[in-house]
Amino acid sequence: MAKSSSAGPLKMTEVKELTLLDLQNRLKESEENLETLRFQLDSGQLPNTARVRMLRRDIARLKTVIHECDLGRRKPKGITA
Repeated sequence: MAKSSSAGPLKMTEVKELTLLDLQNRLKESEENLETLRFQLDSGQLPNTARVRMLRRDIARLKTVIHECDLGRRKPKGITA
């Protein structure tokens, strides 16, 4: 599996290699992580505030690929025929 979202920003090449189920799981995990980061930001405990921006962009990338799969513009990995 690819790197964890906390290790750095997701690259589109990494996102394209994931199956639809992996994309959905990664999206859920990223959204939960964003919620945690926002609480840390509000309480002043987040030293690297750029992580919030990076995570929001990762979520947008994941949602874009999932939406393209739903529209049929992209064939998700793991689907044959």
